Amino acid sequence: MGSMFRSEEMALCQLFIQPEAAYASVATMGEAGVVQFRDLNSEMNVFQRKFVSEVRRCDELERKLRYIQAEVHKDHVHVPVPESSVFPFAPNPREIINLESQLERTESEILELSHNAVNLKSNYLELTELRHVLEKTHAFFEELDMDFLDQDGASASGTDSLTKALISDEALNSQSQVTRGRLGFVAGVVPRERVPGFERMLWRISRGNVFLRRAELEDSLEDPSTGNEIFKTVFVAFFQGEQLKSRVKKVCSGFHASFYNCPSAHSERQEMLKGVKTRLEDLNMVLNQTRDHRQRVLTTVTKDLHNWGVMVRKMKAIYHTLNLFNMDVTKKCLIGECWIPIKDLAFIRHTLAEGSKAVGSSIPSFLNIIDTNENPPTFNRTNRFTQGFQNLVDSYSVSGYREVNPALYTIITFPFLFGVMFGDAGHGIILTVFSAYMVIYEQQLSKTKSSNEIWNIFFGGRYIILLMGFFSIYTGIIYNDVFSKSINLFGSSWSINESPNYIIGNKSITLDPATEDYSQKPYPLGLDPVWQIAVNKIIFLNSYKMKLSIIFGVVHMMFGVVLSVVNHVHFNKKINIILQFIPQMLFLVLLFLYMVSLMFMKWIWYGPKNPLKTSPRCAPSVLIMFINMMLFKHTKPFDGCDEYMFEGQDRLQKIFVMIAMLCIPVMLFGKPLYIILYERRHKKHTSDSCGELNGSIELKETELSGMLNNVAGHEEEEPASEIFIHQSIETIEYVLSTVSHTASYLRLWALSLAHAQLSEVLWNMVLRLGLTSETHWGAIKLYIMFGVWSLFTLAILVMMEGLSAFLHTLRLHWVEFMSKFYVGNGHAFQPFWFKHVLENEEAVED
Repeated sequence: MGSMFRSEEMALCQLFIQPEAAYASVATMGEAGVVQFRDLNSEMNVFQRKFVSEVRRCDELERKLRYIQAEVHKDHVHVPVPESSVFPFAPNPREIINLESQLERTESEILELSHNAVNLKSNYLELTELRHVLEKTHAFFEELDMDFLDQDGASASGTDSLTKALISDEALNSQSQVTRGRLGFVAGVVPRERVPGFERMLWRISRGNVFLRRAELEDSLEDPSTGNEIFKTVFVAFFQGEQLKSRVKKVCSGFHASFYNCPSAHSERQEMLKGVKTRLEDLNMVLNQTRDHRQRVLTTVTKDLHNWGVMVRKMKAIYHTLNLFNMDVTKKCLIGECWIPIKDLAFIRHTLAEGSKAVGSSIPSFLNIIDTNENPPTFNRTNRFTQGFQNLVDSYSVSGYREVNPALYTIITFPFLFGVMFGDAGHGIILTVFSAYMVIYEQQLSKTKSSNEIWNIFFGGRYIILLMGFFSIYTGIIYNDVFSKSINLFGSSWSINESPNYIIGNKSITLDPATEDYSQKPYPLGLDPVWQIAVNKIIFLNSYKMKLSIIFGVVHMMFGVVLSVVNHVHFNKKINIILQFIPQMLFLVLLFLYMVSLMFMKWIWYGPKNPLKTSPRCAPSVLIMFINMMLFKHTKPFDGCDEYMFEGQDRLQKIFVMIAMLCIPVMLFGKPLYIILYERRHKKHTSDSCGELNGSIELKETELSGMLNNVAGHEEEEPASEIFIHQSIETIEYVLSTVSHTASYLRLWALSLAHAQLSEVLWNMVLRLGLTSETHWGAIKLYIMFGVWSLFTLAILVMMEGLSAFLHTLRLHWVEFMSKFYVGNGHAFQPFWFKHVLENEEAVED
C-alpha cells in the first residue's frame, strides 16, 4: 500500500561484476524486473561493444527459428499453446551450445527435406505435363486421321495427314519435294496467361507458316517452389524446315514454355504414356512418404519451438544489457550503473553473490550506492488489480519522484463518479457480468493473443469495468432505476386516492410532501418508486442530482487540496502550507463549502412540516443567495418568503467574502516575497560564511568542485520578475478554476439525467409497443421488440453512454482533482524485465 501512496524510493547504484558471473547475474535481474540499467557506452556504436559477437550469434539463432516457424506455418502444423504463463529461464552458456547444435540439425534436416521435396515435385510436375502432352497430342492426331484417309482406306499418320492438308498434291508428286515437304512439330505446355502473346509471336516469326493447336488443362498444377496453383495450356506447333524449328524453340524458351519429345507414331505414344503413368504412381508414393516424414519432423519441432524462441530472446536481451556495461582498466571486471528500488537492494546483493558463487569466482561481485542530484525515475509497484488505475494516471503524466500518487484514491473515486453518471442498476449488471467473465477467465483469455485493439483495451481495464459495474448498481439502487423502471421493495410512503387507470394512463399525479398524501416517513433506501409516475419527477430529480453533483465536486476538490499538504511536508516545503495551502483551503471553504452547507440547511430546516419554520414552502434559493453574497447585493424575495435562512447571515457572508478576498494577495505575493527576502538571503549568508572559513587553496579547490556538482544537479535561480509572473499565473488559475471546476462537476447531474431519460424513451418507444399488444401476434411482436430494445440498450446506453461517462469521469480526475496537488513531471521507471522484452517481441511479430 505504501508504494501505491507514493512511488518507490530509488537509489543509483554501481555494479562491479566478474565477467564470468555477469551473464547469470543479469539473467536473474531480468526475471525480477527491478533494475533499470544506464548506458555507459553511449559514445560507441553497436559494432564496437564487447558482446556484439554474442548478439550476432543470437540473431543467427533467431533467423533459424523464423525459418523453422515459417515452414511449420506453411505446412499448417498446429503449434500447441503453453499450458502456463511460466516461461523457461535464460539458458546458461553450456546450454547455448546444445541449443545451437539442435537448431542447426533441425534446420539442416528441414532444408534437406524441403530441397528433396522440391526436386520430387519438379519431377512430378514434368511427368504430369508430359502425360497431358501425350494425351492431348494423341487427341490432335486422331482428329487428323479421321479427317484424312488414304485412297486404299488405310489411315495415314498424323503428320502425313497434316502434310497432305497443308501441301498441294502437285508438290508432293515431285520426288525431290517429298523429303522437304514432310512437316515437323514441337509439343509442350505454356502458362495460360502467356498463350495470346505466344500465338502472336509464332505468327510473326513464321509469317503464318506455323500451324498451332492448343488445349487448356482443366486441373491446376502445383508450383514446386511456392506451392501455389498454376494453370497451363498444352500446345502442338507444326512447321516445315529446320530453320523454322529453331525459331519456334526460341519463342518457347522466351515464353517459359516447356516442350517435350513426343513421337509421331501412335504405338510409340501409347508405350510412352504407359511408362509415364507408371513412373507417376511410383513418384506419388515417394512424395507421400516424404510429406509424412516432413510432417513428423515439424510436429516434433513444434513442441519445443515456443521455448526455444523464449530462450533465444532472453539470451539476446541479456547480451544487449551487458553491452551497456563498461570494462575496467584491467579488463577483469564489468562496471554498470543502474536505478534500483531501495527495497530490492538486498535481493540484488544476494543475486550478485549467488552469481559469483555459481561460477566459482574467487573475487565476489558487489554493489555501491552513488550519491547523486539526478532526478530518479518513478516506480509505482502494482498488481493485476491496480495496474489499470495506475495506467489512467500515467496516461495524463508520470508522477514526480516520491510525489503523492493519485491512483490509490482513483480506485474508489473513479468508479464512484462514473456510477453517479451511469446510475442504472440494470445497465450496471451488464457491465458487471461482462467484466466478471474477463476476470474469472483471465488466465485463459490472456494466453490467446488477440489483434483486436478494442478487445485488448477492454481486457486491460477489466477490473476498472468491474468496479464501474458495482458502483453503477449501487447508484442505480439509490436512484431506484432499473432499465428506467423503479422497484417497490419496502412499500411507498405516499397514499394517493386515485384509480390505477387514472394513474397509469394519464400520469397527471403531482406529488407534494406538504399534503396528507405523504406519511412523512422517507423511503428506507433510495428514491420512493411513486416518483416514477409523478408529473414533477423531472423537477424533483433535477434539484436532487444537481445539489449532489455540487456536494461531491466540492468534497472531491477539497480532498485534492488536502493532499497537497502531504507533498509539502514530504519535500520539506512547509512554508507552502502557510502561504499556499491555508489560503487556498480558506478560499474554497468560505465560499463553496459554505454554499454546500446552505444546501444541507435548506434540506433540514425547510421540511414540509418542520415546526421551526412558519412558512416552510418559501425556502430561499441557494443559487440566488450565493450570487448576492459574491456581489454584495440584496434581492427582494417573494411575498412571505425568507431572504436569509438565519439571523446575521448577511453579516456572516460579508465576513466570509472579505476573508476569501484577502486570501488572494497572500497566495499572490506570499511565496515570491519569502523566496526573495528569506531564502536567497539565507543562501548568500551561508555562502559568505563558507568563504571566510575556507582560506587555503586546497579548500577552495574542494569548494569549487562541490559548487560545480551542485550546479549540475540544481536549476539556475529564477529572476524575481519570473517568480512573480509564475505565482500570478498559479493564483489566477486557482481562483478562477474554483468556479469553473465547481460548475464542471454539474456534468454528473447532466449525464445522469440524460442517461435516465434516454433509457425511459427507449423503453416507452420500443419495448412498450410489444408489451401493450392484445392480439395473438403480440408474442411475436414482443419477441421482435425485445431484440430491438436489447440491441439499442447495448449499443447506445451501455457502449456509447458508458464511453461518454468514462471520458467525463477521466476529465474530472485529470483536471478538477489532480490539478490541486499533482505536478506530474517525472519519468517512468523502465526496468530490464524479460516480461516486457517478450511482450514487445510479440507485438512486433503481430
